[in-house]
Amino acid sequence: MTTLRTAVIGVGYLGKFHAQKYAQLPASQLVGVCDSNQEVARTIAAEHDVEVYRDYHDLIGQVDAVSIVVPTQKHYEVAKVFLENGVHVLLEKPITSTLEQGRELVALAERNNLKFQIGHLERFNPAIMALENVLVEPLFIESHRIAPFNPRGADVNVILDLMIHDIDIILDFVGSPVKAIHASGVPVLSNEIDVANVRLEFENGCVANVTASRISMKSERRMRIFQSDAYITIDFQNKQLGIHRKGKGEMYPGVAEIDSEEHAFDQGDALLSEIGAFLQAIHTGARPVVSGADGLRALETAFEINRQLTEG
Repeated sequence: MTTLRTAVIGVGYLGKFHAQKYAQLPASQLVGVCDSNQEVARTIAAEHDVEVYRDYHDLIGQVDAVSIVVPTQKHYEVAKVFLENGVHVLLEKPITSTLEQGRELVALAERNNLKFQIGHLERFNPAIMALENVLVEPLFIESHRIAPFNPRGADVNVILDLMIHDIDIILDFVGSPVKAIHASGVPVLSNEIDVANVRLEFENGCVANVTASRISMKSERRMRIFQSDAYITIDFQNKQLGIHRKGKGEMYPGVAEIDSEEHAFDQGDALLSEIGAFLQAIHTGARPVVSGADGLRALETAFEINRQLTEG
């Protein structure tokens, strides 16, 4: 496999881990990092013996692919520069601050035949990846994603901060257009919505009830999926998957017994898998696991939820 020249723009809390993974992967040659905080950039660059770039424009011509891990408000302007100049882009979620910006970036990547992947990291959770031959046609989905308050994500509301992970997963699972959305939520610790509950109704009849909170005393990321042949439980945090099906026997007259199987996965490294998949997509020409179009679809749904919360 040909080695790709890579760089990371934004090496704060999350970006420094991107740099670690690029430095670790054989398919990548990490050539540099860039951050508005030069002290931070120099520290991360020294760890990997790579160049520090003060201006991300200077990376054009020096790299084949980049991770962009800057604040959401900067996603569009930074990603646009690289997509205009023939560089493949892995962009952290959410894709952009506006739908117009997201649509432009998706179109730009398609026009220039570039891989454009969005950092919905939960798609690379091993419990999710194990569902490939289990998930058939969800009928009802319930998800809870709760966490203590973290000012690092408070530049956006809980929909774009936390719930968008589950929105992306559910849209991918169901594979049907959203027919109706019913949302409620309130700000508590910040000026933005901190806790919200959303009901998504799909054209194929599936219903999803989604709750997200960033004002809890504990962390929990769970999803329950009901389909005609199974009840599926996912514990994202502990990497556990439960599959419960109707058995051949009866536990009561006329009521089938339940056959259950539980799977526990190694913690693994979802970010390494995400970046590895991005590089693999570049080499093979395959569609990214989470494409720009996927990121845009999740953002469209999140913005409709925001509209209802604002108006309601």
